[in-house]
Amino acid sequence: MLSSGVHGLLMSPDSVVDQLAALPVFQSVPRADLEWLAAHGEMRSFPAGSVFFNSTESMEDMFVLIAGRLMLRMDNKAGGSRTLLRAGAGRVLGTLPYSRFQRPPGTTLVDEDLTVFALHQRHFPAMTHDHPALTTALVHHMLDRAREFRTVQLNDDRLQSLSKLASGFAHELNNPASAAARTAQALVGLLEEESAAARELIAAGLTGEQLAVVDAIRAESTRPLAPRSALEAADREDDIAEWLLRHGMDAQAAEPLGASAVTIPTLEHLSRALPPDIVRHVIRWVANGAAAREASRQIENASCRIHDLVRAVKGFTFMDREGVPEPVDVARGLADTLAMLEGKARAKSAIVRYETAPDLPRVEAFGSELNQVWEKLVDNALDAVGPQGSVTITATARGDSVVVRIADDGPGIPEAIQTRIFDPFFTTKPVGQGTGLGLDMARRIVQNHGGDIDFTTQPGHTVFRVRLPATAKP
Repeated sequence: MLSSGVHGLLMSPDSVVDQLAALPVFQSVPRADLEWLAAHGEMRSFPAGSVFFNSTESMEDMFVLIAGRLMLRMDNKAGGSRTLLRAGAGRVLGTLPYSRFQRPPGTTLVDEDLTVFALHQRHFPAMTHDHPALTTALVHHMLDRAREFRTVQLNDDRLQSLSKLASGFAHELNNPASAAARTAQALVGLLEEESAAARELIAAGLTGEQLAVVDAIRAESTRPLAPRSALEAADREDDIAEWLLRHGMDAQAAEPLGASAVTIPTLEHLSRALPPDIVRHVIRWVANGAAAREASRQIENASCRIHDLVRAVKGFTFMDREGVPEPVDVARGLADTLAMLEGKARAKSAIVRYETAPDLPRVEAFGSELNQVWEKLVDNALDAVGPQGSVTITATARGDSVVVRIADDGPGIPEAIQTRIFDPFFTTKPVGQGTGLGLDMARRIVQNHGGDIDFTTQPGHTVFRVRLPATAKP
Protein backbone atom coordinates (compact mmCIF):
# COMPACT_ATOMS: atom_id res chain seq x y z
CA MET A 1 0.00 0.00 0.00
CA LEU A 2 1.39 3.43 -0.95
CA SER A 3 1.86 6.02 1.79
CA SER A 4 -0.21 9.19 1.82
CA GLY A 5 0.85 12.59 0.54
CA VAL A 6 -0.27 16.08 1.58
CA HIS A 7 -3.81 14.78 1.76
CA GLY A 8 -3.64 11.00 2.14
CA LEU A 9 -4.69 8.85 -0.79
CA LEU A 10 -5.07 5.13 -0.19
CA MET A 11 -4.92 3.18 -3.43
CA SER A 12 -4.03 -0.37 -4.33
CA PRO A 13 -0.82 -0.87 -6.27
CA ASP A 14 -2.83 -2.19 -9.25
CA SER A 15 -4.93 0.96 -9.27
CA VAL A 16 -1.80 3.12 -9.30
CA VAL A 17 -0.28 1.06 -12.10
CA ASP A 18 -3.48 1.37 -14.13
CA GLN A 19 -3.46 5.15 -13.73
CA LEU A 20 0.20 5.38 -14.74
CA ALA A 21 -0.30 3.07 -17.73
CA ALA A 22 -3.15 5.28 -19.00
CA LEU A 23 -0.80 8.24 -19.42
CA PRO A 24 0.76 8.80 -22.89
CA VAL A 25 4.27 9.07 -21.45
CA PHE A 26 4.13 5.45 -20.21
CA GLN A 27 2.20 3.78 -23.03
CA SER A 28 5.29 2.01 -24.38
CA VAL A 29 6.60 1.04 -20.93
CA PRO A 30 6.19 -2.62 -19.82
CA ARG A 31 3.75 -3.14 -16.97
CA ALA A 32 6.50 -4.72 -14.87
CA ASP A 33 8.42 -1.43 -14.96
CA LEU A 34 5.32 0.45 -13.90
CA GLU A 35 4.76 -2.01 -11.08
CA TRP A 36 8.29 -1.30 -9.87
CA LEU A 37 7.57 2.43 -10.14
CA ALA A 38 4.32 2.11 -8.17
CA ALA A 39 6.05 0.09 -5.47
CA HIS A 40 8.72 2.73 -4.84
CA GLY A 41 6.68 5.92 -4.99
CA GLU A 42 3.58 7.39 -3.42
CA MET A 43 0.40 9.17 -4.36
CA ARG A 44 -0.14 12.67 -3.05
CA SER A 45 -2.94 15.19 -3.39
CA PHE A 46 -3.02 18.98 -3.12
CA PRO A 47 -6.03 21.31 -2.93
CA ALA A 48 -6.54 24.10 -5.47
CA GLY A 49 -4.82 27.33 -4.41
CA SER A 50 -2.04 25.65 -2.42
CA VAL A 51 1.66 26.08 -3.11
CA PHE A 52 3.08 23.00 -4.77
CA PHE A 53 6.67 24.23 -4.83
CA ASN A 54 8.54 27.51 -4.54
CA SER A 55 11.79 28.67 -6.07
CA THR A 56 13.73 28.55 -2.80
CA GLU A 57 13.33 24.79 -2.38
CA SER A 58 15.52 22.13 -3.93
CA MET A 59 13.56 19.51 -5.83
CA GLU A 60 14.35 15.92 -4.93
CA ASP A 61 11.25 14.21 -6.33
CA MET A 62 9.87 13.33 -9.71
CA PHE A 63 6.16 14.13 -9.98
CA VAL A 64 3.79 12.47 -12.43
CA LEU A 65 0.58 14.48 -12.72
CA ILE A 66 -2.38 12.09 -12.54
CA ALA A 67 -5.23 14.63 -12.34
CA GLY A 68 -5.66 18.38 -11.89
CA ARG A 69 -3.49 21.25 -13.04
CA LEU A 70 -0.41 23.21 -11.94
CA MET A 71 0.77 26.65 -12.99
CA LEU A 72 4.20 28.26 -12.75
CA ARG A 73 4.06 31.91 -11.64
CA MET A 74 6.91 34.42 -11.83
CA ASP A 75 7.24 37.85 -10.27
CA ASN A 76 7.15 40.89 -12.51
CA LYS A 77 8.45 44.43 -12.17
CA ALA A 78 5.07 45.85 -11.23
CA GLY A 79 5.08 43.86 -8.01
CA GLY A 80 2.59 41.24 -9.21
CA SER A 81 3.18 37.97 -11.00
CA ARG A 82 2.47 36.35 -14.34
CA THR A 83 1.79 32.78 -15.39
CA LEU A 84 4.69 31.33 -17.32
CA LEU A 85 3.14 27.94 -18.07
CA ARG A 86 0.47 25.43 -17.03
CA ALA A 87 0.72 21.66 -16.78
CA GLY A 88 -2.03 19.04 -16.60
CA ALA A 89 -2.46 15.29 -16.35
CA GLY A 90 0.27 13.29 -18.05
CA ARG A 91 3.07 15.74 -17.44
CA VAL A 92 6.16 14.69 -15.51
CA LEU A 93 7.70 17.50 -13.46
CA GLY A 94 10.46 17.92 -10.94
CA THR A 95 13.78 16.14 -11.21
CA LEU A 96 14.26 13.32 -13.73
CA PRO A 97 17.02 10.82 -14.47
CA TYR A 98 20.04 12.58 -16.00
CA SER A 99 18.38 15.97 -15.47
CA ARG A 100 20.26 18.93 -13.99
CA PHE A 101 17.01 20.53 -12.91
CA GLN A 102 17.25 21.66 -9.28
CA ARG A 103 14.53 24.23 -8.58
CA PRO A 104 11.76 25.97 -10.48
CA PRO A 105 12.29 29.58 -11.63
CA GLY A 106 9.15 30.74 -9.82
CA THR A 107 6.37 29.55 -7.56
CA THR A 108 4.40 26.49 -8.66
CA LEU A 109 0.76 26.72 -7.58
CA VAL A 110 -2.08 24.23 -7.71
CA ASP A 111 -4.57 25.60 -10.23
CA GLU A 112 -7.06 22.71 -9.86
CA ASP A 113 -7.28 19.98 -7.19
CA LEU A 114 -4.20 17.92 -7.90
CA THR A 115 -3.25 14.26 -7.67
CA VAL A 116 0.38 13.33 -8.33
CA PHE A 117 2.57 10.29 -8.12
CA ALA A 118 5.91 11.09 -6.47
CA LEU A 119 9.20 9.21 -6.72
CA HIS A 120 12.30 10.29 -4.78
CA GLN A 121 15.51 10.68 -6.75
CA ARG A 122 17.30 8.11 -4.55
CA HIS A 123 15.56 5.47 -6.67
CA PHE A 124 16.98 6.76 -9.93
CA PRO A 125 20.14 4.60 -9.94
CA ALA A 126 18.08 1.42 -9.62
CA MET A 127 15.64 2.66 -12.28
CA THR A 128 18.33 3.43 -14.83
CA HIS A 129 20.09 0.12 -14.18
CA ASP A 130 17.12 -2.27 -14.03
CA HIS A 131 14.36 -0.57 -16.04
CA PRO A 132 15.78 0.87 -19.29
CA ALA A 133 12.38 1.16 -20.99
CA LEU A 134 10.99 3.26 -18.16
CA THR A 135 14.15 5.36 -18.08
CA THR A 136 14.03 5.89 -21.85
CA ALA A 137 10.41 7.06 -21.71
CA LEU A 138 11.25 9.57 -18.97
CA VAL A 139 14.35 10.85 -20.75
CA HIS A 140 12.34 11.42 -23.96
CA HIS A 141 9.74 13.26 -21.91
CA MET A 142 12.48 15.33 -20.31
CA LEU A 143 13.81 16.35 -23.73
CA ASP A 144 10.31 17.27 -24.90
CA ARG A 145 9.78 19.19 -21.68
CA ALA A 146 13.07 21.04 -22.10
CA ARG A 147 12.21 22.05 -25.68
CA GLU A 148 8.76 23.22 -24.65
CA PHE A 149 10.11 25.14 -21.69
CA ARG A 150 12.75 26.83 -23.84
CA THR A 151 10.02 27.90 -26.23
CA VAL A 152 7.93 29.20 -23.35
CA GLN A 153 10.96 31.03 -21.96
CA LEU A 154 11.76 32.57 -25.32
CA ASN A 155 8.19 33.73 -25.89
CA ASP A 156 7.88 35.04 -22.34
CA ASP A 157 11.17 36.88 -22.55
CA ARG A 158 10.13 38.33 -25.90
CA LEU A 159 6.84 39.50 -24.45
CA GLN A 160 8.60 41.04 -21.45
CA SER A 161 11.06 42.81 -23.72
CA LEU A 162 8.32 44.07 -26.02
CA SER A 163 6.27 45.17 -23.02
CA LYS A 164 9.18 47.22 -21.72
CA LEU A 165 9.95 48.60 -25.16
CA ALA A 166 6.28 49.36 -25.77
CA SER A 167 6.21 51.55 -22.69
CA GLY A 168 9.15 53.60 -23.94
CA PHE A 169 7.84 53.54 -27.50
CA ALA A 170 4.45 54.87 -26.38
CA HIS A 171 6.23 57.82 -24.77
CA GLU A 172 8.37 58.38 -27.85
CA LEU A 173 5.32 58.18 -30.10
CA ASN A 174 3.25 60.44 -27.86
CA ASN A 175 5.70 63.34 -28.12
CA PRO A 176 5.49 63.89 -31.91
CA ALA A 177 1.82 62.91 -32.00
CA SER A 178 0.95 65.48 -29.34
CA ALA A 179 3.10 68.09 -31.04
CA ALA A 180 1.39 67.44 -34.38
CA ALA A 181 -2.07 67.68 -32.78
CA ARG A 182 -1.25 70.93 -30.96
CA THR A 183 0.31 72.49 -34.02
CA ALA A 184 -2.57 71.45 -36.29
CA GLN A 185 -5.00 73.08 -33.87
CA ALA A 186 -2.93 76.27 -33.85
CA LEU A 187 -2.68 76.17 -37.62
CA VAL A 188 -6.44 76.65 -37.95
CA GLY A 189 -6.24 79.95 -36.05
CA LEU A 190 -3.23 81.12 -38.05
CA LEU A 191 -4.99 80.48 -41.35
CA GLU A 192 -8.08 82.33 -40.14
CA GLU A 193 -5.94 85.31 -39.10
CA GLU A 194 -4.12 85.27 -42.44
CA SER A 195 -7.45 85.21 -44.30
CA ALA A 196 -8.81 88.10 -42.23
CA ALA A 197 -5.70 90.20 -42.95
CA ALA A 198 -5.97 89.36 -46.67
CA ARG A 199 -9.58 90.59 -46.71
CA GLU A 200 -8.50 93.87 -45.11
CA LEU A 201 -5.85 94.32 -47.79
CA ILE A 202 -8.36 93.63 -50.57
CA ALA A 203 -10.76 96.16 -49.07
CA ALA A 204 -7.95 98.78 -48.98
CA GLY A 205 -7.91 99.02 -52.79
CA LEU A 206 -4.11 99.14 -53.14
CA THR A 207 -2.51 100.46 -56.32
CA GLY A 208 -0.37 98.28 -58.53
CA GLU A 209 2.79 99.87 -57.15
CA GLN A 210 1.66 99.27 -53.57
CA LEU A 211 0.74 95.65 -54.36
CA ALA A 212 4.23 95.13 -55.75
CA VAL A 213 5.71 96.20 -52.39
CA VAL A 214 3.37 93.81 -50.55
CA ASP A 215 4.25 90.98 -52.93
CA ALA A 216 7.96 91.64 -52.37
CA ILE A 217 7.79 91.27 -48.59
CA ARG A 218 5.54 88.23 -48.96
CA ALA A 219 8.02 86.59 -51.33
CA GLU A 220 10.90 87.43 -49.00
CA SER A 221 9.08 85.77 -46.08
CA THR A 222 8.82 82.48 -48.04
CA ARG A 223 12.49 82.21 -49.01
CA PRO A 224 14.66 79.66 -47.15
CA LEU A 225 16.56 81.17 -44.26
CA ALA A 226 20.28 80.55 -43.79
CA PRO A 227 21.15 78.52 -40.65
CA ARG A 228 21.77 80.68 -37.59
CA SER A 229 22.82 80.10 -34.03
CA ALA A 230 20.30 80.43 -31.21
CA LEU A 231 21.95 83.71 -30.18
CA GLU A 232 21.76 85.10 -33.69
CA ALA A 233 18.09 84.12 -33.97
CA ALA A 234 17.28 85.79 -30.64
CA ASP A 235 19.09 88.98 -31.66
CA ARG A 236 17.23 89.08 -34.98
CA GLU A 237 13.86 88.62 -33.26
CA ASP A 238 14.71 91.40 -30.79
CA ASP A 239 15.63 93.75 -33.65
CA ILE A 240 12.32 93.14 -35.43
CA ALA A 241 10.36 93.51 -32.16
CA GLU A 242 12.00 96.90 -31.58
CA TRP A 243 11.13 97.99 -35.13
CA LEU A 244 7.48 96.95 -34.66
CA LEU A 245 7.19 98.81 -31.34
CA ARG A 246 8.74 101.95 -32.85
CA HIS A 247 6.06 101.89 -35.52
CA GLY A 248 3.23 101.35 -33.05
CA MET A 249 2.60 97.71 -33.91
CA ASP A 250 2.21 94.53 -31.86
CA ALA A 251 5.62 92.96 -31.16
CA GLN A 252 3.99 89.50 -31.19
CA ALA A 253 4.62 89.33 -34.93
CA ALA A 254 8.38 89.47 -34.28
CA GLU A 255 8.65 85.71 -33.64
CA PRO A 256 7.28 84.47 -37.00
CA LEU A 257 8.93 87.34 -38.91
CA GLY A 258 12.23 86.64 -37.14
CA ALA A 259 12.01 83.00 -38.19
CA SER A 260 11.50 84.08 -41.82
CA ALA A 261 13.88 85.80 -44.26
CA VAL A 262 12.24 89.22 -43.85
CA THR A 263 14.83 91.94 -43.21
CA ILE A 264 14.72 95.29 -41.45
CA PRO A 265 15.43 97.18 -44.73
CA THR A 266 12.41 95.46 -46.29
CA LEU A 267 10.25 96.54 -43.36
CA GLU A 268 11.55 100.10 -43.70
CA HIS A 269 10.71 100.13 -47.40
CA LEU A 270 7.23 98.84 -46.59
CA SER A 271 6.62 101.58 -44.03
CA ARG A 272 7.64 104.28 -46.54
CA ALA A 273 5.52 102.89 -49.37
CA LEU A 274 2.22 102.33 -47.51
CA PRO A 275 0.07 104.15 -44.95
CA PRO A 276 0.55 102.97 -41.33
CA ASP A 277 -2.87 101.27 -41.16
CA ILE A 278 -2.14 99.30 -44.32
CA VAL A 279 1.34 98.37 -43.02
CA ARG A 280 -0.32 96.78 -39.96
CA HIS A 281 -2.52 94.63 -42.20
CA VAL A 282 0.48 93.62 -44.33
CA ILE A 283 2.55 92.73 -41.25
CA ARG A 284 -0.36 90.75 -39.89
CA TRP A 285 -0.85 88.94 -43.20
CA VAL A 286 2.85 88.15 -43.72
CA ALA A 287 3.47 87.14 -40.07
CA ASN A 288 0.51 84.76 -39.96
CA GLY A 289 1.50 83.27 -43.30
CA ALA A 290 5.06 82.69 -42.05
CA ALA A 291 3.72 81.17 -38.81
CA ALA A 292 1.36 78.89 -40.77
CA ARG A 293 4.21 77.63 -42.97
CA GLU A 294 6.35 76.99 -39.89
CA ALA A 295 3.45 75.09 -38.29
CA SER A 296 3.14 73.04 -41.46
CA ARG A 297 6.85 72.17 -41.29
CA GLN A 298 6.49 71.17 -37.64
CA ILE A 299 3.55 68.89 -38.48
CA GLU A 300 5.60 67.37 -41.30
CA ASN A 301 8.56 66.77 -38.97
CA ALA A 302 6.33 65.22 -36.30
CA SER A 303 4.67 62.99 -38.89
CA CYS A 304 8.05 61.90 -40.22
CA ARG A 305 9.15 61.09 -36.66
CA ILE A 306 6.03 58.97 -36.15
CA HIS A 307 6.67 57.25 -39.48
CA ASP A 308 10.29 56.53 -38.50
CA LEU A 309 9.22 55.10 -35.14
CA VAL A 310 6.61 52.84 -36.71
CA ARG A 311 9.12 51.71 -39.32
CA ALA A 312 11.60 50.94 -36.52
CA VAL A 313 8.99 48.85 -34.70
CA LYS A 314 8.13 46.94 -37.88
CA GLY A 315 11.81 46.38 -38.54
CA PHE A 316 12.54 45.36 -34.96
CA THR A 317 9.70 42.84 -34.74
CA PHE A 318 9.74 41.71 -38.41
CA MET A 319 5.96 41.89 -38.10
CA ASP A 320 5.48 41.91 -41.88
CA ARG A 321 7.73 38.92 -42.55
CA GLU A 322 7.17 35.18 -42.67
CA GLY A 323 8.40 33.22 -39.65
CA VAL A 324 11.24 31.58 -41.60
CA PRO A 325 14.98 32.27 -41.77
CA GLU A 326 16.01 34.80 -44.40
CA PRO A 327 19.04 36.93 -45.26
CA VAL A 328 19.03 39.56 -42.53
CA ASP A 329 20.64 42.99 -42.64
CA VAL A 330 22.39 43.16 -39.26
CA ALA A 331 23.09 46.88 -39.61
CA ARG A 332 19.40 47.60 -40.16
CA GLY A 333 18.46 45.44 -37.17
CA LEU A 334 20.90 47.28 -34.94
CA ALA A 335 19.59 50.65 -36.14
CA ASP A 336 15.99 49.63 -35.47
CA THR A 337 16.95 48.38 -32.01
CA LEU A 338 18.71 51.64 -31.17
CA ALA A 339 15.62 53.55 -32.32
CA MET A 340 13.52 51.50 -29.91
CA LEU A 341 15.93 52.26 -27.04
CA GLU A 342 16.50 55.92 -27.93
CA GLY A 343 14.20 57.12 -25.15
CA LYS A 344 16.07 55.14 -22.50
CA ALA A 345 19.42 56.44 -23.72
CA ARG A 346 18.12 60.01 -23.68
CA ALA A 347 16.69 59.59 -20.17
CA LYS A 348 20.17 58.61 -18.92
CA SER A 349 21.90 61.25 -21.06
CA ALA A 350 23.97 58.37 -22.39
CA ILE A 351 26.13 58.84 -25.47
CA VAL A 352 25.41 56.07 -27.98
CA ARG A 353 27.85 55.62 -30.85
CA TYR A 354 27.00 53.32 -33.72
CA GLU A 355 29.21 52.38 -36.63
CA THR A 356 28.80 49.64 -39.21
CA ALA A 357 31.17 48.60 -41.95
CA PRO A 358 30.11 49.32 -45.55
CA ASP A 359 28.93 46.31 -47.55
CA LEU A 360 28.35 44.30 -44.40
CA PRO A 361 27.36 40.73 -45.38
CA ARG A 362 23.92 39.45 -44.44
CA VAL A 363 23.29 36.50 -42.16
CA GLU A 364 20.70 33.76 -42.59
CA ALA A 365 18.53 34.16 -39.53
CA PHE A 366 15.22 34.88 -37.87
CA GLY A 367 15.48 38.67 -37.86
CA SER A 368 13.18 39.22 -34.87
CA GLU A 369 15.27 36.82 -32.76
CA LEU A 370 18.53 38.57 -33.64
CA ASN A 371 16.96 41.91 -32.76
CA GLN A 372 16.04 40.41 -29.41
CA VAL A 373 19.75 39.70 -28.87
CA TRP A 374 20.71 43.27 -29.76
CA GLU A 375 17.98 44.64 -27.49
CA LYS A 376 19.22 42.59 -24.53
CA LEU A 377 22.85 43.56 -24.96
CA VAL A 378 22.25 47.27 -25.63
CA ASP A 379 19.67 47.49 -22.83
CA ASN A 380 22.14 45.90 -20.39
CA ALA A 381 24.87 48.27 -21.55
CA LEU A 382 22.61 51.27 -20.92
CA ASP A 383 21.78 49.89 -17.49
CA ALA A 384 25.49 49.55 -16.75
CA VAL A 385 26.56 53.11 -17.59
CA GLY A 386 25.96 56.13 -15.41
CA PRO A 387 24.68 59.55 -16.48
CA GLN A 388 26.68 60.83 -19.48
CA GLY A 389 28.00 57.28 -19.92
CA SER A 390 29.03 55.89 -23.27
CA VAL A 391 27.83 52.86 -25.24
CA THR A 392 29.51 51.96 -28.52
CA ILE A 393 28.09 49.50 -31.06
CA THR A 394 30.09 48.33 -34.06
CA ALA A 395 29.40 45.74 -36.75
CA THR A 396 32.20 44.49 -38.98
CA ALA A 397 32.99 41.61 -41.33
CA ARG A 398 35.67 39.17 -40.21
CA GLY A 399 36.38 36.47 -42.76
CA ASP A 400 33.15 34.55 -43.28
CA SER A 401 31.49 36.05 -40.21
CA VAL A 402 29.77 39.20 -39.05
CA VAL A 403 31.00 40.41 -35.68
CA VAL A 404 28.95 42.79 -33.54
CA ARG A 405 30.56 44.41 -30.50
CA ILE A 406 28.61 46.28 -27.83
CA ALA A 407 30.85 48.13 -25.40
CA ASP A 408 30.11 50.30 -22.38
CA ASP A 409 32.17 52.34 -19.95
CA GLY A 410 30.31 51.12 -16.85
CA PRO A 411 31.93 49.62 -13.73
CA GLY A 412 32.38 46.19 -15.30
CA ILE A 413 31.03 42.78 -14.30
CA PRO A 414 32.20 41.63 -10.85
CA GLU A 415 34.56 38.69 -11.05
CA ALA A 416 32.42 36.69 -8.62
CA ILE A 417 29.51 36.47 -11.09
CA GLN A 418 31.30 36.40 -14.44
CA THR A 419 30.91 32.63 -14.75
CA ARG A 420 27.17 32.82 -14.03
CA ILE A 421 25.82 35.62 -16.20
CA PHE A 422 24.75 33.21 -18.97
CA ASP A 423 23.01 30.87 -16.52
CA PRO A 424 19.21 30.59 -16.88
CA PHE A 425 17.31 32.88 -14.51
CA PHE A 426 20.47 34.52 -13.16
CA THR A 427 20.01 38.26 -12.70
CA THR A 428 21.66 41.02 -10.71
CA LYS A 429 18.51 43.14 -10.77
CA PRO A 430 16.13 43.43 -7.80
CA VAL A 431 13.30 40.95 -7.44
CA GLY A 432 10.59 41.63 -10.00
CA GLN A 433 12.83 43.77 -12.21
CA GLY A 434 14.61 41.02 -14.08
CA THR A 435 13.66 37.56 -15.29
CA GLY A 436 17.24 36.35 -15.58
CA LEU A 437 16.39 35.15 -19.07
CA GLY A 438 18.14 37.87 -21.06
CA LEU A 439 21.69 36.66 -21.55
CA ASP A 440 20.71 32.99 -21.42
CA MET A 441 18.21 33.59 -24.21
CA ALA A 442 20.68 35.74 -26.14
CA ARG A 443 23.24 32.93 -26.05
CA ARG A 444 20.69 30.32 -27.11
CA ILE A 445 19.52 32.44 -30.04
CA VAL A 446 23.08 33.11 -31.19
CA GLN A 447 24.04 29.44 -30.89
CA ASN A 448 20.88 28.37 -32.74
CA HIS A 449 22.08 30.59 -35.60
CA GLY A 450 25.49 28.92 -35.65
CA GLY A 451 27.29 31.74 -33.87
CA ASP A 452 28.85 32.40 -30.50
CA ILE A 453 28.81 35.11 -27.85
CA ASP A 454 31.45 36.06 -25.30
CA PHE A 455 32.62 39.07 -23.32
CA THR A 456 35.59 40.79 -21.76
CA THR A 457 35.24 43.12 -18.82
CA GLN A 458 37.18 45.44 -16.59
CA PRO A 459 36.24 48.64 -14.77
CA GLY A 460 35.35 51.25 -17.38
CA HIS A 461 35.30 48.86 -20.34
CA THR A 462 33.00 45.90 -20.92
CA VAL A 463 32.56 44.42 -24.38
CA PHE A 464 30.09 41.76 -25.49
CA ARG A 465 31.02 40.18 -28.81
CA VAL A 466 28.59 38.29 -31.05
CA ARG A 467 29.86 36.35 -34.05
CA LEU A 468 27.41 35.10 -36.68
CA PRO A 469 28.20 33.22 -39.89
CA ALA A 470 27.74 35.36 -42.99
CA THR A 471 25.80 33.70 -45.77
CA ALA A 472 24.94 36.39 -48.30
CA LYS A 473 26.25 39.67 -49.63
CA PRO A 474 24.03 42.78 -49.29
